[in-house]
Amino acid sequence: MSETTPEITLPAFRAGFVSIIGRPNVGKSTLMNILVGEKLSIITSKAQTTRHRIMGILNGTHEGTPFQLIYSDTPGVVTPAYKLHDSMMTFVKGSLEDADVVLFVTEIGEKSAEHDVVPLLKRTDSPIVVVLNKIDLSDQATVDAKMEEWQQALQPAAIIPISALHNANVETLFHTVVTRLPEHPPYFAEDELTDKPERFFASEIIREKIFLNYRQEIPYSSEVVVTEFKEKEDIIVIRAEIMVERKSQRGILIGDKGSMMKKVGIQARQDLEAFFGKKVFLETFVKVEPNWRSKDDKLRQFGYNEK
Repeated sequence: MSETTPEITLPAFRAGFVSIIGRPNVGKSTLMNILVGEKLSIITSKAQTTRHRIMGILNGTHEGTPFQLIYSDTPGVVTPAYKLHDSMMTFVKGSLEDADVVLFVTEIGEKSAEHDVVPLLKRTDSPIVVVLNKIDLSDQATVDAKMEEWQQALQPAAIIPISALHNANVETLFHTVVTRLPEHPPYFAEDELTDKPERFFASEIIREKIFLNYRQEIPYSSEVVVTEFKEKEDIIVIRAEIMVERKSQRGILIGDKGSMMKKVGIQARQDLEAFFGKKVFLETFVKVEPNWRSKDDKLRQFGYNEK
């Protein structure tokens, strides 16, 4: 009498791209970092801090089903004033084109009527989850009214009220997202955390310190280019050029006898060492590149021609 080998049923694998979009300064980058469990996007109180599309990859198992979530943090939706802004909006539109789920992050104070992100959302066929952020700044009646307002405006797949700052209700949001992923094999290897190279994160960490230490136009006129990234056994050597548009901005950036640049360098080095888990030697140079935000060749050089 022959025995038949019982069939082994493997759990289905879920994988997909989840795009996080919204206006500047609504908490997209904070949310991205919480969902991935790593600080991949730089965070400041200033609007338009994020300039690129940054992917964060999360692997795991949810309710017995293995998954791979590829989150995309995107620049805040703005009306372009420079070619740089056009490139930033290209990243947003590109992330919507390949999204399996769209997380639209809004906050209590925003109104659905004439919201500049709504036209973009109405062009996507992907399920939309409205993430109503900063509920810690409001009361329940206002939250309920705002949820009803967005339900009428978008008829989304779900509306999840959260506080990204206080990590409130993020588990509910995660469950909502992962259960809407399609069945698909993983897109990236299990040990990959992001699609960006180490040089990118080095430049972003330095750029974050510029946003934190300077006011007015300086942060928005600055770009950081890592010209050298050498990892040795006991130290990483990083050299970076900080581009500004005018000589006067260069003077402000450097500060009296180099005091401001020294401060930025110390703060950046501390964060670089924490991020890479190794000692870092950091050297920075400030250069003037007139009107780089409006020059196609410079934008390509700085990586703004990708989707």
